[in-house]
Amino acid sequence: MSKSIVMISDTHGLHRSVEIPPGDILVHAGDLTRFGDREELAEFNEFIGALPHPTKIVIAGNHDFCFEQASDACRKLLTHCIYLEDEAVTVQGLHFYGSPWQPWFYDWAFNLQRGDEIKKKWDLIPDDTDVLVTHGPPLGFGDMTASSQTAGCKDLLDAIERIQPRLHIFGHIHEAFGIYSNQQTTFINGSICDQSYAPVNEPIVHVLA
Repeated sequence: MSKSIVMISDTHGLHRSVEIPPGDILVHAGDLTRFGDREELAEFNEFIGALPHPTKIVIAGNHDFCFEQASDACRKLLTHCIYLEDEAVTVQGLHFYGSPWQPWFYDWAFNLQRGDEIKKKWDLIPDDTDVLVTHGPPLGFGDMTASSQTAGCKDLLDAIERIQPRLHIFGHIHEAFGIYSNQQTTFINGSICDQSYAPVNEPIVHVLA
């Protein structure tokens, strides 16, 4: 049976400015908050709890410092969704895996050095993953910055080419919002905010048969 997946990312505390369409599963690919405060997180939990989607899956992003500093405490604040941090869950017959890491990006949260350090995280992704959710993009898909630099992770792309998930959801690079694909995987950069942190992009809905 087909499942509709509603995808958002990088709402930065402006989630109430977004009209979120209905669907079977809602996925938020990180940067729930602007400054990573627990107060922001509690307000987000109230918001997402009022949405009608039967299942909601959330990961952290580089702005969500509270998760990096106190993951267990923050998990307890998210009572209306499934939080994944280098973890898998099966929902409505689909295998999801979520991870918040990205190659080093200034001094934000969940940064790892390119190469062996970050590759160890991608090596954890199960081979049977249908839907991969990361905060940062892979190299070459939804990763072009405003300065025409590719910010994506080559080791993440290598893992995706090995595993071949049906769908990869991410954000992080606001200006690269959109849908991309290769022969095996559909890539969605679901950033709601643009480069100026204005919530101008609409959520993307993708149906998996």
